[in-house]
Amino acid sequence: MSITQQSSQAPSTPVLPLRTAWLVLVVVFLADVMDLIDSSIANLAGPSIRADLGGGPVTVQWVLSAYTAAFALGLVTSGRLGDLLGRRRLFLLGMTGFTLASLACGLAPDPVFLIVARTVQGLCGSVMIPQGLALMKIVFPPQHLRKALMPIGPLMGLATVAGPVLASWLLHLNLFGSEWRSIFLINIPFGVLALVLARRVLPHRGGEDPAARLDLTGVGLLTAASALLIVPLIQGRELGWPAWTYVMMAASVALLALFAVSERRSAHPVIAPSLFRRRSFVVGLMIVGGFYASLSAFVLVINLLLQQGLGWTPLHTGLTLLPWAFGTAVAVLLAGAVLAEKLGRAALHLGLSLAVTGLLALWWSVAQWGADITVWKLAPALVLTGFGSGLVFVPLFDFVLGDATTEEVGTGAGTLNAVQQFAGAIGVAALGTVFFTRAGHASVPSCLAAAELVFGIAAGLNFLTLLLVGLLPRHAQRAHG
Repeated sequence: MSITQQSSQAPSTPVLPLRTAWLVLVVVFLADVMDLIDSSIANLAGPSIRADLGGGPVTVQWVLSAYTAAFALGLVTSGRLGDLLGRRRLFLLGMTGFTLASLACGLAPDPVFLIVARTVQGLCGSVMIPQGLALMKIVFPPQHLRKALMPIGPLMGLATVAGPVLASWLLHLNLFGSEWRSIFLINIPFGVLALVLARRVLPHRGGEDPAARLDLTGVGLLTAASALLIVPLIQGRELGWPAWTYVMMAASVALLALFAVSERRSAHPVIAPSLFRRRSFVVGLMIVGGFYASLSAFVLVINLLLQQGLGWTPLHTGLTLLPWAFGTAVAVLLAGAVLAEKLGRAALHLGLSLAVTGLLALWWSVAQWGADITVWKLAPALVLTGFGSGLVFVPLFDFVLGDATTEEVGTGAGTLNAVQQFAGAIGVAALGTVFFTRAGHASVPSCLAAAELVFGIAAGLNFLTLLLVGLLPRHAQRAHG
């Protein structure tokens, strides 16, 4: 069986057997999983990295935020660059760079080298991910494209929770004495496998648009605005919040406003303007931002509390997070199989309500038992938090992309991924700063109080996103054929 994708911009598009198209999907998903796990796996290894390489508390924040921020910013331009330079070429280049940067991370001799390598890793990830999504649009006709994109929500959910659990086992196994370095070195065999498979199955012509242009003004404004926000959020606390940190954050807001004006006037906007005329897309992105900022902060702080505050080992911490991972996995499968389609918007209400309740239960558990807390005392709150979060992943992505046209779905998915990653970076930067400020010199009581504060803020952030759900339609629409 063969399939053909028609495009007015790419009259000479590939004709592939359907089985080869599904192999393209395997390559794209392999790249996505590597990216998603790498964006979360360093959470659990943060204290071990700091103990080995040195550096202050901000070292952990930078190791996490350098990757996610670079990834989010790189996504802004990578889709257009694929049109200009070729999607297959950029995917292979991105995967090669990602694999080599993973090797550099695993061999890092000091914190600065690791942070730079993580930045390069994030940029290379941002180069390959949009090309994969665009190639899927080419090799799958509309009736198969929606089916191929359906696993995105569950994949993101499961990969997000898999990172910390995988890191705990790798740290415990200490393969060849590599300690924390194995969490990055494990990417190398998977990267080589993805490269070999990609060279065999990716089409040489990927629907490139020769008329595409790169809006350098828009890219520059958005990149500068993002950097002006993240840098002071991470460095401000350690430097005592000098005046320039507030100036940078104010300048970030001003540049974002200029970016919005520039987008409306641009002949080649960074993000398709038609997407922002869809209420589900706009509101959905706001919910994605709040939800992922809260989620990333929760994952960071629970790891810091258990390892840095209570002195638990990485394996003990990873095993403690298994109830959260189990709750998330079960809910993702239930939502994907039944609940998302039957309940629609109500699934988001239910999931976010449970996530808020779980975070408040976690706050209460830490306040109630303090240093005497155990795995079993944390388990009910973690299961509830994970189950609530898992119910959100699938319907949320359905709402964001559900009424996008076939022409918009690739751009929409890329924007969605960028918002998810950037929100995670902001969550780590902002709420990580709240934790370190409150924890002070990292005594057990101060770490407990800091964790309580962050869990309370994360619950409040999820509650605000819960209020936004009412602006969505009752059920996600399906893409136009």
